[in-house]
Amino acid sequence: MKAHTQRAVAYIAGRLISVSTATSIYSYKDSKHFMFSGDVNITNIAIFDHELNCHISGNGKDGNYNIFHYGNNKHINVTITENSFNGYDYDTNKHFSGSVNANSISLYDYEHNEYFNYSL
Repeated sequence: MKAHTQRAVAYIAGRLISVSTATSIYSYKDSKHFMFSGDVNITNIAIFDHELNCHISGNGKDGNYNIFHYGNNKHINVTITENSFNGYDYDTNKHFSGSVNANSISLYDYEHNEYFNYSL
């Protein structure tokens, strides 16, 4: 997964699971905050990635979300189950999974076989 896609997925999952209203996500790999604005709720996602200058939107039902990343022009599927998430990135055709603990998010990217850590 591209780094900006990882951040967006971690931000969305983090907001959905922790019910946070955070407007940024901190990447431990980059040692930097990345700004997002918009709405994330159990049925609708409509956010703007200020680093990439693009929209990311989608909808969901019963924990299953179909998201479109306008920066990549590709879909992302995300499933939320209690404090964890998993899905598929159609940009790289690879799976990802992760967990949320309070404001901490850990995402495992199967393309890179590596964990990426974030906080809201």
